[in-house]
Amino acid sequence: MGTAGKIIKCKAAVAWEPNKPLVIEEIEVAPPQANEIRIKIVATAVCGTDLYYLLKNMHKDSFPMVLGHEAAGVVESVGPGVTEYQPGDKVIPLFIRQCRECRFCKNPKTNQCEKAWGVKDMTFQEKSRFTCKGKKLLQFTGTSTFAEYTVVSELAVAKIDPAAPLDKVCLLGCGVCTGYGAAVNTAKVEPGSTCAVFGLGAVGLAAVMGCKAAGAKRIIAVDINPDKFEKAKVFGATEFVNPKDHKEPISQVLSEMTGGGVDFSLECVGNVAVMVRRTRFFVTLRIEDCIITIPHAVFSVMLWSPV
Repeated sequence: MGTAGKIIKCKAAVAWEPNKPLVIEEIEVAPPQANEIRIKIVATAVCGTDLYYLLKNMHKDSFPMVLGHEAAGVVESVGPGVTEYQPGDKVIPLFIRQCRECRFCKNPKTNQCEKAWGVKDMTFQEKSRFTCKGKKLLQFTGTSTFAEYTVVSELAVAKIDPAAPLDKVCLLGCGVCTGYGAAVNTAKVEPGSTCAVFGLGAVGLAAVMGCKAAGAKRIIAVDINPDKFEKAKVFGATEFVNPKDHKEPISQVLSEMTGGGVDFSLECVGNVAVMVRRTRFFVTLRIEDCIITIPHAVFSVMLWSPV
């Protein structure tokens, strides 16, 4: 492409400081260096984690930054040493990088790449390829997809089918793999089991899909928005519960529905109160309990096991 090797000026949503609105700015994106790839972002989603970092005021040293980590785009140019990717390839940036060669990448029990943790990438200020008004911008999780262009490590890219619709597959960058993987890989849902999925956003729907793929017999979708139930049915939910329709605690409702409780429970809301209400009941039954989302509060309850 004609922009290869040159600085690209483009628009980005910049977070100058925590708890403040993002500002659309013109930024400069430097060319990729050795083992790096510059990507034109075509579609990006907004994840709760982006809002968490912006609003919770827990990472003051991370500003200013460009957020975003759930996207899809097209390779614009590659740096020296990159051989697996070419300009024009459709790709998904990865916030969990994998070299596919180290002992951890080859181990089916983990995906925490040894090389990714040991190497400084664009997450660190001195390595950032973003500049705005003469100031370096940090790159969130090494991806920063709230920009028209971004630069990532070659370890942080997944090549996808050229025919894939980028406005849809961008969700594979976080939400879909988070929910689906939680059901299949973390909870290890078993064939014939009964599952409860709390929250029917993108992560929850993916968890429902994962439960179905794993062979669950009953998949109970729990959400306070009944408009989501039809879509959940498409993904594999067999039953639906709206907590607002019941006076009893949701744990009691599910216990009565299932004759004692579900086999697998997946929390996809990120609400501490929901987690606590579930855990008090489900831990007693010794079922598999999987909390998927990042809670937006601090636990202030005593955890116990009465069994």
